[in-house]
Amino acid sequence: MAVSADPTTPLWRAAQVFRLLSYGYAAYFNLTRIGELERPALGWMFFGLLSAWTLVCAVAYLQGFGRRTGWVVAEIVVVMGLMLSTELVASDQWMADNQSLATTLWATNATISAAILLGPVGGMVAGLAVMAASAAMKGQINLDVGRNASIVIELAVGLAVGMAAQTARRAHAELERAVRLSAALEERERLSRQVHDGVVQVLALMAKKGDEWGGEATEVARLAGEQERALRRLISSAGPEGQAGALDVRMLLSRWESDRVSLSLPGTTVMLGAAVATELDAAVGNALDNVVAHAGPRARAFVFLEDLGDTVTVTVRDDGVGIPVGRLQQAAADGRVGISKSIVGRLHSLGGTAELSSDSSGTEWELTVPRGTGG
Repeated sequence: MAVSADPTTPLWRAAQVFRLLSYGYAAYFNLTRIGELERPALGWMFFGLLSAWTLVCAVAYLQGFGRRTGWVVAEIVVVMGLMLSTELVASDQWMADNQSLATTLWATNATISAAILLGPVGGMVAGLAVMAASAAMKGQINLDVGRNASIVIELAVGLAVGMAAQTARRAHAELERAVRLSAALEERERLSRQVHDGVVQVLALMAKKGDEWGGEATEVARLAGEQERALRRLISSAGPEGQAGALDVRMLLSRWESDRVSLSLPGTTVMLGAAVATELDAAVGNALDNVVAHAGPRARAFVFLEDLGDTVTVTVRDDGVGIPVGRLQQAAADGRVGISKSIVGRLHSLGGTAELSSDSSGTEWELTVPRGTGG
């Protein structure tokens, strides 16, 4: 999906419409006031300069080559110069009773251009520069905003247009980020399909057939199984980014799926704090490692994820030989506390629970963590 290079282009186009309208008003003002000037011929010359600059700026901003700081600064300087040029063609009394020949409305174009390019601060600074030129022309600063609200209008225009441009750029950046992420995910899924249809399936077949062949093929089957699981984890690990320090537990668990591990996951995201989700996933990995090590060569594992609102539960069940009665107590007595540290300890550190049940039909771990822990 293509994304426009300049997100403020619509604002620049709208600004040139305003420029055309303000030029029409400036033309009307000059036509109706030119006879009151001390030097009308010079006044017409300055109006010709104003007309030429209006056309040049419109083309520059519409074409894009004028959307640079240097160009905007030049526009502010030209606008201020045309406003101050009123002193050369009009009397002091006329200037006290009227606005400059380059009307305040037309001069606002400089404020708008600065706001689009430089943001709200730049827009308001340009507005203050325009009003400073007006005050210099009249020889006084008018703070009576009840009678003359020009300065308020200039600041408001600079602020509003600047914020609109800033928002457009931020939205554009978010859109570009979303497009890049979407493209990366599509490429990852394509590569995952290719790897899954080729290398992973070959490794899975070797792991399955090696046990049947026996002898040295058993060791080859074990290594193939390890590489298959590692490769599945690799192609599944680059999932969608988390949100505000959270991760989708489904994405983490999906990397455990293999020919010996079946997953049952919800259709919607299950978000947990990144630290909690990572520890829960590690505990699931420990449980699955125990299946490989102790449940028997043909044992299969089943992983179920449940989002219960206040809690999230992952159940790891296998159809292996189970844990003989007294095995865990004997292991603890002998100082072998791997299960306690790797699974039970992880869950307790998260404020959750890890419940183990086992019989001759298999073993089941029920791992539960409270929602919001570690978020």
